[in-house]
Amino acid sequence: MPSVPQTPPWDVHRLPRAEGKRFLVTGGNAGIGYFVAEQLAGTGATVVLGSRDPAKAEAAIASIASRVPGAELRHLPLDLADPTSLRASVDALGPDRLDAVVHNAGVALDRPPRRATAAGQELMFATNHLGHFALTHHLAPLLAATPGSRIVTTGSFAAKSERLDLDDLQSTHDYRPKRAYARSKLAQMLFALELDRRLRAAGSRTLSVLVHPGGALDSLTPSRPPLHARSARERLGHLPLGLVVQGKDAGAWPAVRAVLDPSVRGGQMLSPRVFGLRGSPRTEPLWDHLTDTTVAARLWAASRDLTGNDPTFTAPARPGRTEGPAAAGAGETDASTG
Repeated sequence: MPSVPQTPPWDVHRLPRAEGKRFLVTGGNAGIGYFVAEQLAGTGATVVLGSRDPAKAEAAIASIASRVPGAELRHLPLDLADPTSLRASVDALGPDRLDAVVHNAGVALDRPPRRATAAGQELMFATNHLGHFALTHHLAPLLAATPGSRIVTTGSFAAKSERLDLDDLQSTHDYRPKRAYARSKLAQMLFALELDRRLRAAGSRTLSVLVHPGGALDSLTPSRPPLHARSARERLGHLPLGLVVQGKDAGAWPAVRAVLDPSVRGGQMLSPRVFGLRGSPRTEPLWDHLTDTTVAARLWAASRDLTGNDPTFTAPARPGRTEGPAAAGAGETDASTG
């Protein structure tokens, strides 16, 4: 019998080439998103950094270009907290192709008072979840037209111990910043899995993949001046933490694998290998509360009502037919990192 080719183990330092492909990373100007963009740029793909701050985006592009000779990079103005701006942002991407979007951008507040967007929605829930929900709606035609495209959503280990309050998604009645952040990331994770179920039901070739970076700290992150710098004292002082958590460069590994690895399937969750906190990325069994399809469906309906968007993908066209467009759209934001 002929031997079956063995897939080599995933190596975070030897990524497959991706010339001709185009990837969008929201929040690609800072934190984990920056390192996702830097690592993807090394594959030869065109990497688009979605960011609301042009100066920070250009600084990130310059930093990546100095480390990745010949990198193909561009900035896309993107403000996930502004629902009126997303259609124009997606239109600016152009009609060519989009092989993957990494939903990474996020806002994390650590103290009161509760902050709201111009539309009156709680800032973290609006940016981290609703903005990416609406952005997916606008990107649907472009993703559906690109065979094998992927939607990679970045959750958080902080969401493991949280549960959604479907009657108070906007934390109107009991606002606690850290809990509101964790719930916004949980909403993203439930969205990613519900999206995969809908993609499969529609017969779509687009995959929805969930990732989380584990414990990723600035103090363990390599310097990328002027974006991020750490002193020798900081590096040495935090070395013991490296036994438990990691830097944001390693926190980017699950998302990068979700974009590039041909063995990845829709509906999977990738996370760091060691207790979900550090190490190379692997497929992790879904947490029990992530499998609650009733909560996910109710969240989807609430998100649709709050944004006026409903991400929809069509099945691929049959041979001999012209492939139809996927969905229409409207939208929302971007910020620091998740």
